Amino acid sequence: MFRPCIDIHNGKVKQIIGGSLCDEGDAALENFVSEHSAKDYALLYQKDGLKGGHVILLNGADSEFYEATKAQAMKALEAYPGGLQIGGGIRPGNARAFLEAGASHVIVTSYLFPDGELSMDRLFEMTEAVGREHLVIDLSCRKIGRDYRVVTDRWQHVSNTKLNLSLLNRLTPYCDEFLIHGVDVEGKKKGPDRGLIRLLSDYKKENEITYAGGIHRLSDVMMIRELSDGRLGYSIGSALSLFGGEIPYDAVVGLENGQ
Repeated sequence: MFRPCIDIHNGKVKQIIGGSLCDEGDAALENFVSEHSAKDYALLYQKDGLKGGHVILLNGADSEFYEATKAQAMKALEAYPGGLQIGGGIRPGNARAFLEAGASHVIVTSYLFPDGELSMDRLFEMTEAVGREHLVIDLSCRKIGRDYRVVTDRWQHVSNTKLNLSLLNRLTPYCDEFLIHGVDVEGKKKGPDRGLIRLLSDYKKENEITYAGGIHRLSDVMMIRELSDGRLGYSIGSALSLFGGEIPYDAVVGLENGQ
């Protein structure tokens, strides 16, 4: 399943090279800055029947741009109630407000990994706050040596937690879905992380997994479908024509509709 995205940074819909994001100065290497609002993209996805898209706030709560970024996100949620998920600074104290604004799910990463370690207490707290059925756990990762390690704080810090089948199986009872970016290839349009895709394709439990990172042509989508026997969802950012890339958006929508 194709999961569209709306990434918002400094109050604008953008596509960035994910690993370049830096809180200091709210800086990032940009692939694309849109003239359209987050609401515009939400309405397009709604028109085309695409559900489960990710709205991501790329500014920290202490950024001078946070309120502008959040305002864009809230308008997108209101425009397409029940059709979008939201992530970026999600905590038990603010998660419910995003659901009430129209999000189907909240996406959480950093809150679960204080000091680089997975906190099951915090996970229980999040699940209790929103319900398992409304929670997506983001386990975006980098490859360190032979292992994939979860990254936090807008991908700026590498945690001590290894992404593997044991972790996915452990977390399955507490969430509805997983979202996983291959941060090493994110935004570079040079191909997906095949090793990560193979790892995720071995997951056989009930939760859906969406992979993102590096997709730059339709053949990459077919490769993901083949390696995972159609079990993995996928997201396309910078390479999509909506964001200045070469993969036709209409072609991806056509694939979803069996055309």
